[in-house]
Amino acid sequence: MFAEQMGNNKKWILAFFMTLVSCMMAVIGLVVYVDPFFQYHAPLKPFPYLIDNQINQNPGMARNMEYDSILLGSSMTVNFEADWFSESGRNLLKLPYNGACPKDISNIMKQVDLSGNALKEVFLGIDIVSYTVGTEETKYPVPEYLYDKNPLNDISYWFNKEVLLDYILKPLFSGDEATDLSSVYNSEWWMVNFYGKDYVLSNYIPPEKTEFTGQISDYTDRLLENLEKNLRPAIESHPGTVFTIFFPPPSVLFWYDYVQSGQLDVVIEEFKVCCEWLFQFENVRIFYFANLEEVITDLDLYADVSHHKQEINRYMAECFVTDEHKVTKDNLEKELNAFREIIENFDYEELLEKPETTS
Repeated sequence: MFAEQMGNNKKWILAFFMTLVSCMMAVIGLVVYVDPFFQYHAPLKPFPYLIDNQINQNPGMARNMEYDSILLGSSMTVNFEADWFSESGRNLLKLPYNGACPKDISNIMKQVDLSGNALKEVFLGIDIVSYTVGTEETKYPVPEYLYDKNPLNDISYWFNKEVLLDYILKPLFSGDEATDLSSVYNSEWWMVNFYGKDYVLSNYIPPEKTEFTGQISDYTDRLLENLEKNLRPAIESHPGTVFTIFFPPPSVLFWYDYVQSGQLDVVIEEFKVCCEWLFQFENVRIFYFANLEEVITDLDLYADVSHHKQEINRYMAECFVTDEHKVTKDNLEKELNAFREIIENFDYEELLEKPETTS
């Protein structure tokens, strides 16, 4: 009887483990088939993917989707529409990173190189003040298992509760239509209710006036280190690719912080050094939008001190076709002087003055 009981126990244990293994294989199969982080294949056309996690989803999209152009940069680039670029013959994929550091750009370019796609053009938005961080610094920790080609560490992807529940099961039963990849990563910044001068000022604390005691060269040296280590390899390894590099237009209120801290000269020198470094490459063209006076002085176009309405991105996309606001060696000084004049002469006191209340 004891032997019979032991035999039953073994059968139960075997059945349990077979069931467990079957469930695990089913989970792996479901994750691999749907593949919400696109590690193994491009999106399934009928599936309503939730695409909201740049650090996790960008590398898979870069490796496994078909495109001939890409858009890189920070949150200042996320409300470009990929479809706009088809008007100029580009099949564009958006791969932005909120708060992108130069190392983030280097990381995603390596994934792009693994795709086998022939690149016509790379559109890169540069937030100049973000290019003085450490050369190995990224905005967020990088999940290496999504950025390497080692299948053995994909277990972190297969058995991730968030992946299964939030990125597979919830979309599956949501009833939503297939994902519009042209507008991926668009966020609440682009909702009408989040725009306007009053809204921007309600979330802004004016800085105190301080004196800058540092050395401008400390900033430009770090900038050059980043350009050399994180941008040069991408540009030089794609001699047949056009790199359209542009400087987006944060509002005057963004730059007021640098006025108050005595660092406006630092910023202008960073712009100058960056452009002069880029001029050495024949496959690079530069656009400077930071001195669009009618834009940067109108806070009704902004959701905060930096992020502007989508119509401004549309305008920039049009300029990439017409070459308006293109920077050259001949007009760089003029463009930077125009920027300085706007920022230095703007009436910040009037802008920040609180309206009088009547009793």
